[in-house]
Amino acid sequence: MFSTRFFVTLHPIMLKDIITPEQQALLINLIKESETIICVCHQNPDGDALGSCLAWAELLKSVYDKTAQVIVPDQYPDYLQWLPNSDKIIRYDKHREGCDWTLAHADLVFCLDFNSPGRTAEMEQALTTSPAKKVLIDHHLDPNVDAVISVSRPEASSTSELVFRLAWQLGCFEQLTKHFAVPVYCGMMTDTGGFTYNSCDSDIYFIISQLLTKRINKDKIYRNVYHNFSENRLRLMGFVMYQRLVVDAERHASYFTISRDDMRRFHFIKGDAEGLVNMPLQIKGHKLSISLREDTEKDNLIWVSLRSVDQFPCNEMATRFFNGGGHLNASGGKLNCSLQEAVMVAQKAILAFEDQLK
Repeated sequence: MFSTRFFVTLHPIMLKDIITPEQQALLINLIKESETIICVCHQNPDGDALGSCLAWAELLKSVYDKTAQVIVPDQYPDYLQWLPNSDKIIRYDKHREGCDWTLAHADLVFCLDFNSPGRTAEMEQALTTSPAKKVLIDHHLDPNVDAVISVSRPEASSTSELVFRLAWQLGCFEQLTKHFAVPVYCGMMTDTGGFTYNSCDSDIYFIISQLLTKRINKDKIYRNVYHNFSENRLRLMGFVMYQRLVVDAERHASYFTISRDDMRRFHFIKGDAEGLVNMPLQIKGHKLSISLREDTEKDNLIWVSLRSVDQFPCNEMATRFFNGGGHLNASGGKLNCSLQEAVMVAQKAILAFEDQLK
């Protein structure tokens, strides 16, 4: 009898550093020398914007004993209000005077999940005129922030992933708790549609494995985000898919509209449109979905979301037709026009890219 034994050598996964040793030393010194520290994100904060801000603020508190104030430009969705320390977030649109004073007297500002000050909307002037040193942590293309350190990695799944990688490089992950791990996982999950796009890098799943060591409940996080809507939101979803969805079967594309009247009818609240733009991609062979939604208050302002599959560049379409940009398969923009005019722009955009859609 012969016995055959198989020996498997396990090699520890080493995440690549994302900043140079010089930048790392500068970052640590900036944190240690600063008293007033702020974390800011973009307008209409999503899971990655809030997740990265809250996780980074938690790292600063746990590792460096520094309290960082998280300031967001405006309202964020109800389905994210369970995140650890979200009750400490300050909204700029509700406390403008105080936020302006804080930014004017800050020592250090971390700019998370946006590539340009313009994405902070009404907070832009206070941010750009702040004398504080700025550190950019972001995964969008073409960064345009005057920062002493720029951690810009468009290839990353999310800004929350970059926050984890920084914690890993700084050697402080072991010190952190689930109050860090939960927002990081939430940010990574939401910016990849539940790890269904922009999430094929094996490092992502190593990161998830490490977050799980902090005893996070990833299934509950998923339910908190994706199974936490009102009855009105569910009915809005059915209405939009049945009454407002326009499918261009020949070009494997679609668009839908959500008017202010529609939102009033279904008692719309912030976040109720989340995920709707992904639904038409369930159609067999579909490549592109466009959402056109009227602003809840301002006339002639249309918010545009685009989602695609495979190699269709909805970021190029967003830049060319919708005053926006983003990632290959997930982008956004806005139009200053009526909803009817926005529909014509969407139709024109689909025709312009028909060779790549067919």
